Amino acid sequence: MIACSTVRKQDIRSHYNLATLFYRLFWGRHIHHGLWSASELNADVAATSLVAQQRLTETLALEADIRPGDRVLDVGCGMGSSSIHLASKLNCQVTGVTVSSVQQRWAQCSARWHGVTEATRFLCADAEQLELPKAAFDVVWSIECTEHLFDKASFFQNVAQWLKPGGRLAVCAWLAGSMLDPNSATQVEKVCEGFLCPSLGAKEDYFRWFSDAGLKLVRYHDWTTSVERTWEICRDRVDRSGVRWFARVIDRNSVLFLDRFDTILQAYRSGAMKYGCFIAERVE
Repeated sequence: MIACSTVRKQDIRSHYNLATLFYRLFWGRHIHHGLWSASELNADVAATSLVAQQRLTETLALEADIRPGDRVLDVGCGMGSSSIHLASKLNCQVTGVTVSSVQQRWAQCSARWHGVTEATRFLCADAEQLELPKAAFDVVWSIECTEHLFDKASFFQNVAQWLKPGGRLAVCAWLAGSMLDPNSATQVEKVCEGFLCPSLGAKEDYFRWFSDAGLKLVRYHDWTTSVERTWEICRDRVDRSGVRWFARVIDRNSVLFLDRFDTILQAYRSGAMKYGCFIAERVE
């Protein structure tokens, strides 16, 4: 695991309160990577980036075997788009959790717009301090949130308590590569600093955290090559827009965030980082 001691929880909350509008304008409804098929990697970017974002949500739903009526906890729900998809398309009852009050209000308004207020609720809360009933959920779902957690092992202990026996955990996460040399480790540390990640675990760390929590790994997928195009697109859109100048006026962390887009792209390409999909279940 690669750790970054300079990251503070308040900085993560402030980042999402400030940057959510820009995520929406420059990327889309989902604050997560796109998932490209091999045939799309050479296709027109404008025609496929939104499709790729939605595909990642839909693919994870298939992997997690989401069923009508499932009670889902979406940890790190962002603007609520995945939660709303699960509620509107798959008839789930979804509780979304975000550390950002801006994202909470955005998600609530979006759920109202899509007619799923009765099937969704959105909490503004720290996922590491969250108190929920035991065995209350069929699925715990988290896309690109565990990177921001300070004690990942304890979080998965909580997940096991929140899940019903036989319940499923679906996680997409940025990962540190395995057995990194010093140069690769430095590359990952720069990503952690720029993207406000207190640490990035390797896939082996996640396997251990699951096992220690009583969660049985069902499947793991390495989606690195299918998602890395995300950062080519984001980097190019930022360079064309001039938003970096605006970020300098608002917040130093925002400038560092934008400056590290190429760093994460190169980390994926060098193997210093991976993008993993994990499906696990609570042991009966």
